[in-house]
Formats: sequence, structure tokens, C-alpha cells
Amino acid sequence: MSDTDTARGVTGEDEVVDLCRDLIRFDTSNYGDHSGPGERTAAEYVAEKLAEVGLDPKIYESHPGRASTVARIEGEDPSRPALLIHGHLDVVPANAADWTHDPFSGEVADGCVWGRGAVDMKDMDAMTLAVVRDRLRSGRRPPRDIVLAFLADEEAGGTYGARYLVDRHPDLFEGVTEAISEVGGFSFTVSEQRRLYLIQTAEKGMHWMKLTVAGTAGHGSMIHRDNAITELSEAVARLGRHRFPVRVTKTTRAFLDELGDALGTELDPEDMESTLARLGGIAKLIGATLSNTANPTQLGAGYKVNVIPGEATAHVDGRFLPGHEEEFLADLDRILGPNVRREDVHADKAVETTFDGALVEAMQAALVAEDPAAKAIPYMLSGGTDAKSFDDLGIRGFGFAPLKLPPELDFAGMFHGVDERVPVDGLKFGVRVLDRFIDAS
Repeated sequence: MSDTDTARGVTGEDEVVDLCRDLIRFDTSNYGDHSGPGERTAAEYVAEKLAEVGLDPKIYESHPGRASTVARIEGEDPSRPALLIHGHLDVVPANAADWTHDPFSGEVADGCVWGRGAVDMKDMDAMTLAVVRDRLRSGRRPPRDIVLAFLADEEAGGTYGARYLVDRHPDLFEGVTEAISEVGGFSFTVSEQRRLYLIQTAEKGMHWMKLTVAGTAGHGSMIHRDNAITELSEAVARLGRHRFPVRVTKTTRAFLDELGDALGTELDPEDMESTLARLGGIAKLIGATLSNTANPTQLGAGYKVNVIPGEATAHVDGRFLPGHEEEFLADLDRILGPNVRREDVHADKAVETTFDGALVEAMQAALVAEDPAAKAIPYMLSGGTDAKSFDDLGIRGFGFAPLKLPPELDFAGMFHGVDERVPVDGLKFGVRVLDRFIDAS
């Protein structure tokens, strides 16, 4: 942004779409093994945009190419606890042949910005940059210090991003007590008179696991009672078909109560079919928060068609509800049986906070100011975010990346999906809400 742009009165709403498009054009695909391009170029872009408006951003590289950008904005009252706004710069991979528009083109079409990361989560990164740049250009300091963190590696558990900063540079977050980030603040339309905005106050814990079965290697033409592939396949099939029991946490209970009030009916979490049928596109997000889950995602064995291998492996994405980790692990071992060795590839805790306090009130006030039909309600995320790492510093985390969405958009399907896109009007709405939220927080 040049001095000429500032003189013309360019606002956050004016530039948020271009910021989002620019960020999408950086291919920051995370394959989980450093084989991707990394986040360095995107981190440098963010640092440049922050420096243009007078901040002193720093880039922290945990591994060649794996970089995060952090900056601090001094508030009007530095004695108050600080607020953290964090987002990740990495994205999951995308196969361009499957997409309507190239996933790294940042194309604008049909009223949306298309591309990998459009909702997960370069939209929030762009909204944050747009709001911060607008405020600093116009000399509007926040009421309290704000720490901005644009992070690497969230899509692989945050080891080289949030976890690295929390472990190696905790001083960056001195005085921070609360945080906002992704997968929350989006709308669910009940009617024209009521839109619920889901605020993420909890998220499931994770056990990404490798399963191994050892057998007897031999010739493929002979009879083998000890075939590792057979043993593992049976165990994986049992696990993949298993339905864990419903466990209603306090967050999910609050969500169902609020949704039931809005719909004018009582929702029964034990009656999954009818409950989820009322949720439309967000059923994918909510359905997985009613129980623990374990989904097989990879299989590996053998090296030649006529050789029975001595070992077979599988990987499983396991997620557990807050307070139910021990039950989850016991169920896993019972289902898999004694011949399957289970080891964690990556594990992290579940987190949950209450839906109350001044920060929640600021979210509600900012939403209602831009959408009179808005009501903020809590919900649990079935996945995980960098909030897990910041929780270790005592930072209370919320998902609040505000978007007013058209009712027909399959928002939940955008996450890690094909043809990921975010409405242009939604981005501009988010800028206005975040600006109000900062003033009220």
C-alpha cells in the first residue's frame, strides 16, 4: 500500500480481496514431511504488509523454508492483558485437475475467491491483515496490545509453527490471556430473522496413529495362517466400521440447546439421524463432535505380488472428546486386538473453554452491529487448531473468523475439499466485524 493509496482513503474492505488472492497464490502445501514448498515466501509477504504500516514484524524459521511471522501492536492501555490473533499460512495439498479454477490462482468468480486456503485459512489471514493495516494507517490503536502470529505447519500438527514458538519463544506471547483464530464465527441461517454464528470454544484431541502387524514372510503360492496383511486388514475394517458411543460434552449440550431454541424444538443427541438432518451443511462439522472417531487413512504392505510380506502397516486419524481420552484408547486396543501394535505419530490434547466473559460479549456485539439477525453460540470443532499449543501458555482460545455466508454454500465441505472458495461479501463482512470486535475487546 503506497502513500497515494493512503491518501485516497483505501480501507480494509477495499483491499481484503486482493490480500486473500495474493496469499492463495503462494503455494504453501504441507505434505507433513518438509517436501512441500514451505511457508517462507508467504511469511515474507505478510511481514512486508505489516512493515508498510509501521510494525516491526519478525520471521522465525524453525526449519529451512518453514517460517512464521509475528508482530506486536501496542495498545492504548498496555497494562491490560493482551489479545492474540493467530492464523496459519500452510494449506493441505490440492490436485489442480480436480478443480474448476486452479487452486493456487486466487481466481474471483461467481462472487467468490477460489483457491486452496480460501477458508482454511487464508481468508482470516487476509481479514486480519486488512483490519490491522486500515487501523494503523488511520492511527487507530487497539484498546490493548495485540500479538499477531501468522504460522507455519498447522496442517501437520503445528510442530514447526505454533509449537516451535511456544517452546522456543514464549516471550513473544507475554501478557496474552485470550486468542482468536479459525473455524468459528461463520453463519448458519435458521431464517431471515435468525442467523446463528458458531463460535468455536472446544476442539477434540488427536491421536494420529501407525498400526503395525508382524507376520511370517513367505511365498505367495503357499498357504499361510500368519499373513500380516490379512490380520491388519481385519483389524482396520473393525475399527473403520466401529461407531463409538455418543458422549455429549458441555459445549455440545449448549450448542444443541441454543439450536433447539432457534428451531423451536428439542434436539436429542441420542437420535443422530433426525438431529443432524436439521443442520444442513454444518452436519459434517457437528456430527463428529458427538463421539470419539477413528478413521483409517493409509495402508502399506508388500513389495511383490508373489511374496507374502512380514509386516503390514496402516495409519489412522483418531480424535477424542474432551475428558474421554482414556476411554478412547481403551476402546482402540479392544477393537484392534492383541496382534496389532499401536504407536502415535502425532498426539495432542483436547481443549475446551466456557462461553462467557467480555471477549464473548465483544464477539456478539460486533456481529449484531453488522447483522441484526445474528446470535453467537458455542460449538466444538471435530478437528484441531494451533489453539492446543497456545493453551499450554494459559491462553484461552476461541474460533472467531467471522463470515456471513449464503445458506446454500456447503461451508463445511470447503475445508480440505475441492473447489474451496469464500464469498467476496463474506470477506468484507468479516473485516467490518473484526474491526468492531477489536474496539470492543
